[in-house]
Amino acid sequence: MSGWDEGAVYYSDQAQFPHGGGATGDAENGGTSRHVVLRKFKEFIRNFPDKSQPNVFPYREALLENQNYLIINLSDLLSYERDQTLPELLRQNPADYLPLFETAAAEVLASLKSRVASESGEMEEPEIGEVQIILRSEQDSMSMRSLGAQCISKLVKVSGIVIAASKTKAKATYVTLLCKNCKNVKIVPCRPGLGGAIVPRSCDHVPQVGEDPCPIDPWVVVPDKSKYVDQQTLKLQENPEDVPTGELPRNMLLSIDRHLVQTIVPGTRLTIMGIYSIFQASNSSTSHKGAVAVRQPYVRVVGLEETNEANSRGPANFTVDEKEEFLKFASDSNAYDKICSMVAPSIFGHVDVKKAVTCLLFGGSRKFLPDGVRLRGDINVLLLGDPSTAKSQFLKFVEKTAPVAVYTSGKGSSAAGLTASVIRDNSSREFYLEGGAMVLADGGVVCIDEFDKMRPEDRVAIHEAMEQQTISIAKAGITTVLNSRTSVLAAANPPSGRYDDLKTAQDNIDLQTTILSRFDLIFIVKDIRKYDQDKRIANHIVRVHASAEASRDDTRTSKEYNWLKRYIQYCKTNCHPRLSDSAASMLQESYVKIRQDMRRQSNETGEAAAIPITVRQLEAIVRLSEALARMRLSQVANEDHVSEAIRLFNTSTMDAARSGINQHINLTPEMANEIKQAETQIKRRMGIGSHISERRLVDELTRMGMNESIVRRALIIMHQRDEVEYKRERRVIVRKA
Repeated sequence: MSGWDEGAVYYSDQAQFPHGGGATGDAENGGTSRHVVLRKFKEFIRNFPDKSQPNVFPYREALLENQNYLIINLSDLLSYERDQTLPELLRQNPADYLPLFETAAAEVLASLKSRVASESGEMEEPEIGEVQIILRSEQDSMSMRSLGAQCISKLVKVSGIVIAASKTKAKATYVTLLCKNCKNVKIVPCRPGLGGAIVPRSCDHVPQVGEDPCPIDPWVVVPDKSKYVDQQTLKLQENPEDVPTGELPRNMLLSIDRHLVQTIVPGTRLTIMGIYSIFQASNSSTSHKGAVAVRQPYVRVVGLEETNEANSRGPANFTVDEKEEFLKFASDSNAYDKICSMVAPSIFGHVDVKKAVTCLLFGGSRKFLPDGVRLRGDINVLLLGDPSTAKSQFLKFVEKTAPVAVYTSGKGSSAAGLTASVIRDNSSREFYLEGGAMVLADGGVVCIDEFDKMRPEDRVAIHEAMEQQTISIAKAGITTVLNSRTSVLAAANPPSGRYDDLKTAQDNIDLQTTILSRFDLIFIVKDIRKYDQDKRIANHIVRVHASAEASRDDTRTSKEYNWLKRYIQYCKTNCHPRLSDSAASMLQESYVKIRQDMRRQSNETGEAAAIPITVRQLEAIVRLSEALARMRLSQVANEDHVSEAIRLFNTSTMDAARSGINQHINLTPEMANEIKQAETQIKRRMGIGSHISERRLVDELTRMGMNESIVRRALIIMHQRDEVEYKRERRVIVRKA
């Protein structure tokens, strides 16, 4: 019998996990042992071939390039294995088999590295590090509402929007315990995710004679000697388009660890692969305190991807073909008109507004001066005008097209909701900041509808964000400055609801000068009644309504959207134009000329313009010309760009500044003379502080041979200058000092 046990290696299948979880599943799969699975995983990483190129092993290359994590596509695993045990095991028992996969990846990585010289000079095997496996899959994501008890500890795929991200915490993977009595050391593994470690109740040390036996619960945790990984919790809310009518959106707790930590900011759309798990919530409501069996669900993320690249904050990856297409498009002589025709194609007319919105989407270039001052590159636009002139439609279009956008309405937003609010955390009772609309849209556009209906104290909160592009906060012991590098597109109605031509610009634009000077372009959008124009608009709208059903299955429009989105992103990342010298001198002259015109106008009318023309407006023209250059991917803004920017500025802001009564009732010199005479007659009739009925005054002056409309106009002008005021429902006039 000698030698019966020599040479052979006997392997007993003692799994790292107690029989039960793994063994029942293994028995069905024909006794696939963990050792065999490990070997298969290793073979897959080593030998999975690239379909297009022979003798190229993508996973091996990826491991050598990035030794911390490995992104694995489940479809590759499916195509590699004919009997499909591996993907099935991963789907059914991911908590058991993912650690195995990570071990396999770490071992493969160690075997791919060459030997290293140790301190003693001998060659030794490289250490086996840790590799994180990140899973990707092509399957459709489930709805958050369909996750139930049947999914627990299975692999699920869910999509949604991240609404909150916690701070990074350190999570122990192995806890080192020390016995208080006998100083025995024990290392206990921790459950991954939000689970804790199971600490044994008693010490397994056998007491010697005369020694005190170890008491119950003798273990103390030694934090310094334990092993940790980073962990972060996110809150994922389901996509607004998936929420059934009349229901509130659900949200789900996610836990991410190691290399996925701090890759996600709130507001990102995600699709995640994860293990649907449960944990005992520490601060669960009092009703569930005694219920041992009731647990909170959460998802332990094992892979995540941002849904569409156009919405993400990270650097976008453009393919070579895309870059070529973009450059070819930019070199086209009428690229500007083509882009403008893509902006809100369902809206008829409003050519200049569309051009301004295009400039807003592209934006000028941000500049940093040597002394640390930042000059904003974002363009702010205000649309002011009659109802039903498609203002909100523009806002909705920009929200869909801009790479990052937030849409809010004036009445429903407070100062804290627009800038940032301080919130107390339920569990830790400490204060933390939650960014509002202006912070969430950092690097994008904020669309504010019903801008005039906002409370004035809330509107003041936007001032700093619009010019300095920061939001400073000092509340509840938090003093900080947040970035909000956003463009603002606002829509407002005049105070009387419609634009009234008989009032001055000041009465029509009921906003303070401080906020108006922060808008680069101010458009007054009027609903003009003209026969042929009305006919064309009616024709366009009827056509849009008639062909809406047909164009719904037409993917061309959504493709155009996406293309425009990508093009805007490409221009913003790759092109930062500056003014040429000739363009700069041209701009300088035109600015000085505009200021002179405004001064002359204010001297003639005796009152300042409603919209101030300040240095900010000069900067606005610079930004507009840079945006026009950026559309053509040109690094220099030349004279053509500047002249188009000045034209846009003249048709919008200058037009708005000149609008109102002085301009629109084209006064002939004779008329102006008559109005002056009427004014002197009115002043003769009324001493300062005296009352007179309006009817009687008008009758007296018409008897003197004056035109009634001229008298009324003179009264309106005097009222605007605050020389007279109306009392008793405009029936009585009082002359003021």
